[in-house]
Amino acid sequence: MPVCTRADLSRTVAMFAALLLTAVTTSAPAREFRAADTQSEDYPTVQALRFMGRLIEEKTSGRLQIRVFHSRQLGEEKETIEQTRAGAIDLNRTNVALIGTFVPAMNVLAMPFLFRSIEHLQKVLDGPIGDEILGSFEPYGFVGLAFYDSGARSVYNSVRPVRTIADMKGLRLRVQQSELMSDMIKALGAEPIELPYGQVLTGLATKLIDGAENNWPSFVTTDHYKYAGFYTLTEHTMSPEVLVMSHKAWSSLSAEDQATFRAAAKESSRFMRARWKDLEEQSRRRAEAAGVTIVSDFDRKPFEAAMNDIYAKTRRDPQASALIERIRKVN
Repeated sequence: MPVCTRADLSRTVAMFAALLLTAVTTSAPAREFRAADTQSEDYPTVQALRFMGRLIEEKTSGRLQIRVFHSRQLGEEKETIEQTRAGAIDLNRTNVALIGTFVPAMNVLAMPFLFRSIEHLQKVLDGPIGDEILGSFEPYGFVGLAFYDSGARSVYNSVRPVRTIADMKGLRLRVQQSELMSDMIKALGAEPIELPYGQVLTGLATKLIDGAENNWPSFVTTDHYKYAGFYTLTEHTMSPEVLVMSHKAWSSLSAEDQATFRAAAKESSRFMRARWKDLEEQSRRRAEAAGVTIVSDFDRKPFEAAMNDIYAKTRRDPQASALIERIRKVN
C-alpha cells in the first residue's frame, strides 16, 4: 500500500475516533448537582429545591439534574456551608444568620426587629436591594441564587409564659451558631446556648435548654412544641433563608446554563412561598390543639429598646448602616 494511502487511512481512523469520542461524550450521563437542606423531606424548602430540579431537568432535556439531600444527610448547616464554600456541595439552602459568618450583608438581614412585616421583608428581597445582596456572595466563594421565606422567629420555652422582658431573665435558650443571635438573647436577659438545629429536641427533652426561638413550622415539625408549651409571638427576626451555589459548581456551567439555574431558582422561590404560608397556618393550629400557650399580648417596646447596643455596634460599619437605612425606607 502506498505511503500516502496509509496516511489517508490514519487520518480517517483519527477522524472516526474523534467522532466516536464526541458521540460518547454527548451521550454521557447527565451531570448531577448535590443540594443540601437540614429540613425534613416534606418541608417547603426541600420541596422548592426539588421543584427547581424538575425545572432544570426539563429545560436541559435531562442533561443537568439536582439531587436533594434533606434531613441533615450531609451534615448540620454550619458544616454544609463550609462544604459548599469548598465546592464539596453544589447547592445549599441555609439561614442568613449562619452564612453571615462569611457574607457580611447577611448579618443585616438577621438584625432583630428590622422588618415591619412579612410583606415589608418580601418587598425588600424582591427589589433591587435583594438583587444587590445576592450579588455580594461571589467574593466569599458562593453565588446567591434566591431567597426563601422563613417566617418570623419567636421565643418558646418550657418554664413560663414570656409577657415582659423580665420573664426572659435566666432562661437558657438555644440559638443558632451565630454571634449576632447570641448577642440578641443576652441583651434580652436570657442565656444563649449555641446548638446545631438537630440537637434542639434532645436539649429540650433532657432539660439542657429551657427553650429556643424559631418559626411556627420549625417549632411544630420538629416536635419542639411537645416539650416547650409557651410560645410568645415576639417575631424578633424575619430573617429569610437563602439558596446559594458553590462558586466552583457555578463556574463549571455555561452562561446559558447559569441563566437556567437563576431562572429556576427564582421560580422555586415563588413556589416555596405558597407552600410556606399553608404550612405556617397548619403548624399554628396543631400547636393550639396540643394545648400550647400562645402569648401575643406582650410588651414589645422594651424588647426593641434592648437592641440599641446591637444596632450601635452594627452601625460602626458604614456599609451595614447604609443598608439598614435603605431597608427601613422601603414602603
